[in-house]
Formats: sequence, C-alpha cells, structure tokens
Amino acid sequence: MAEEEKRSKLFALKPLIERWPAVAKPEGHVTFRTKLLWTLLCLVLYYILTNVMIYGISGATIDMFSGFRAVMAGASGSIMHLGIGPIVTASIILQLFVGAKIINLDLTKAEDKAIYQGTQKILVIFVILLEAIPQVYGYLTPSTGLKAMVGPIGANAIILAQLFIGAMIVFWMDELISKWGIGSGISLFIAAGVSQAIFTGLVNWLPARTDLPLSITNPPAGVIPGTYYLASQYSISKMVNGGGFEHIFIFQQNSILALIGTLTIFFFVAYAESTRIELPLAHGGARGARGRYPIRLIYSSNIPVILMSALLANVNMFALLFYTHPTLKRLPLLGHNSWIGVYPPGSSHASMGGAWYLSNLNGVANWLLPIFGTHSDGIHEPFQYALKFIIYFSLYVFGSILFAKFWIETTDMGPAAVARQIQQSDMQIPGFRRNPRVLRKVLERYIPAVTVIGGATVGMLAAFADAIGTVGRTSGTGVLLTVGIMIHLYEEIAKEQAIEMHPVLRGFFGAE
Repeated sequence: MAEEEKRSKLFALKPLIERWPAVAKPEGHVTFRTKLLWTLLCLVLYYILTNVMIYGISGATIDMFSGFRAVMAGASGSIMHLGIGPIVTASIILQLFVGAKIINLDLTKAEDKAIYQGTQKILVIFVILLEAIPQVYGYLTPSTGLKAMVGPIGANAIILAQLFIGAMIVFWMDELISKWGIGSGISLFIAAGVSQAIFTGLVNWLPARTDLPLSITNPPAGVIPGTYYLASQYSISKMVNGGGFEHIFIFQQNSILALIGTLTIFFFVAYAESTRIELPLAHGGARGARGRYPIRLIYSSNIPVILMSALLANVNMFALLFYTHPTLKRLPLLGHNSWIGVYPPGSSHASMGGAWYLSNLNGVANWLLPIFGTHSDGIHEPFQYALKFIIYFSLYVFGSILFAKFWIETTDMGPAAVARQIQQSDMQIPGFRRNPRVLRKVLERYIPAVTVIGGATVGMLAAFADAIGTVGRTSGTGVLLTVGIMIHLYEEIAKEQAIEMHPVLRGFFGAE
C-alpha cells in the first residue's frame, strides 16, 4: 500500500499510453542493412519535406526561430517549420519536473521509464499546439487567396493543420530511427540541416542580396567566391588603408574569421571526443577475455547543448509574442514590456531588453568591436555588450551542466545503470568483487565528475563558436552538434557492424 501511494500520478495515464499510436518495436534483432536503409530513408524524406512549403501563406511572414534554425532542424516556411522544437521542449519540461522531484518517477525501473516515455509522447502533442497556434495567429499570415476561399478562420486552421502534420512526421521519424535505424533522428536532422548550411556558406556564388547587382557592398555570399571576388576588386592601397582586410576577414556575410571559427570547433570537438577514461574489464567466466569501458570527456554527448538552445529558442518565442502579438501584448506586466524584450517591426531578433542579452552573439562584429566603441548599434553602451557576453557564456556553461546531469539519469548512463549493464554482460573490474554495488561505487568516482566537466566543455565550445561566428550562420551550437553527431554516428555504425559480425556482443551493448 505504501508503495502504491508513492507512485506518480502519471500512472493514471497508463491506459492511454498503452493505446497511444507509436512505431512498433522490432521483435528480434534488426540487421545492420535494415537499420541503414531506414536511416537513409528518413534522411531523404527529411530533405524532401524541408522543401515542401506551407500552402496558403503570404510572403510577409516572421520566423520566430530564425536565430535558432540550425538547432531546430527545420526550414522556415516549410511544413517542417517547427522542426524538432516540440520534441526537445517536451523533453526539457519532463526532465526538469523529474529532476526536481515534482514528478515522482524512478527511471531505473522499467515500468516508471515506460510511463515517462509515454507521457513525453502525449506532451509533444500539446507542445506542438503551443508552438504552432501563436505562429499562425500573427506571424505565418494566410494569403489573400486562401482567405477568399475558406475565410480567415478556415485559412488559419489549414496552416495550423500543416504545421501539426509536419511536426508529427518529424516525431514519428525520430521514433522510427531510434527503434529501427541507427542513432537518433533528432541528431541526424540537426546534422543534415547544418551540413547543408555550411556547404552553402562555403561555395554559394550568388550575391548576399539577390535583388541587387553584384558589387563590393554585395559580394557573393559564400566565403570562397566572396573572398576571391573582394580580393580581385580591392586595390592594394584599399586593402591596407581602405578597410579591405576588415571587410574580407570580418564583415562579409561568411567571413574568413567565421571559417576559422568553424574549423577550430571541428578539430577541438574531434579531439575532445577522443579523450576518455578507460576502465579495465575482465570476463567473469572466460579467462583471458578482457575489455575496457570508455568514459568520455563529453560523456553526455551533445544533448545538453540541444536542450539549452531549445530553451533559449522558446524564451525568444514567448518574448516576441508578449511584445508583438495583438492579444498578448495587452497583458498586464508581461505585455509589451521593454524589460522582457523589444522587437523592431517585422523582426524576430530582440534589439533591447532581457531577450537581447540572451540572443546569439553572432560573431565578433556584434559584441567584441562594440565593446571597444566601434560598430555599435547606437542603442547600447560598451559595458552592455560586455555584460551580454558574460550572461550568454555563463548561461550556456551552467545550463549545459544542469541538462547533462539530468540527461544521464534519464537515459541509463548513470553509475547504477552502467554497473547493471557491466554485470549483465558477465564482465567485472579486475581486483573488485563481482557485485553491482561495488561496481557502482567505482563508477561514482568518475561518471558524475566527467558529466559536469563534459557539460561545461560543450557549453563553453558552443558559446565560444557563437562569439567567433560560423560559416553559413549555423551558430556555434550547430557546428558543435554536427561534428559530435557525425563522430557518434560513425561509432554507432561501427558498433552495429561489430554486433552483426559477433552476436555475443549484443548483450554487452544492450541490443536485443
């Protein structure tokens, strides 16, 4: 009876969760070829859907997530407009509630974990509506033709339905990849979008503004053709004394400094991903059978940065709503409050207020040079730019640490869960008793500390790259995530191939 009273009230949703539409789990082992096929199929479908534009919207739209597109893994104006936002937001809400013990779930128990995952699926539906409805009423404006056909209410409903369907397709593809494919659908879609943006930022030969002719003030948008064009147009004297070097290295749309920042993050993440502590393991039954359990420096992977970026994207969305939405801006205290955020007409980027301090640093030209009194926007003082850098950097570091700690506890990466996995695989640490509690104590020396260090590392990397700037305006977070995702995807593929060749490894890796 006492145990029943301790159970979470979310168990009341169990009948609904059991009947909730979901991708069926495979009954047995899924072959590597099948997993690769489903993963590639979802990736191709993602690229197709990002080019399927929402039917019936006018040209005058405001993208509430324009500063976070690299992380939201969607395309503005397409049916993938919401991207992975609802999935990640639902995960953030549940993680915070479980971590704060507001929701009483023990995620080490299979039954509680099933309730947690089922509740997240239901919560995704509500978050889709929460993010889609405000965008339809005031930001994704229906075209005059659609209004004439079905009326204003019907036009909004059609656009809302398209956003809902697109978000649900992303959710189902993520679930399909997690059960039948390789890696994570969320990570794969982020990497796909960022890779496309980086490639375009490197080689795009079209001018930054296509409505104006090619010129020194409107060079090709790609860093390679843009740099070549500017270098050929500037004379030596203008290069040295006329601001030519500054234009090429800092102020063009995709600058050389942004390319350096992108490459720096690439190599640093590749190095950090290879840094690890390896615990020696020996097989309990087979003499001479030894192995190692690696504990990475970036133990919680890139998930904390995804969650942190999604949180900031939602903060920006609600700040924009409270300042510009016809109804919400009339709310007392919150509505049209400059302390929360000020947004110029037609823009989704805050120019003042709290939302400005939380917005992307977006390259040295937007924070470092104004600190020294040059290239200021005329609104903020140098100390405010310095304060913005400190707030943004600190928020990413401490937020990433917090989400890293939550993440390892909700994904069976904590000391207790890892000890059980090692025990079930018939392995043990030489010199210690073959007991899960002993294993757990050994792992508790390393995993919590590495989790904090890894969370802080990815937070600092993301903030640093945002401060330097990146090719394709993908944000430092986007580049950081993509490099980490590609490394992990490679390792997942190698693991799947190893399991295929040596079926005895399935138990150790947790495969069916």
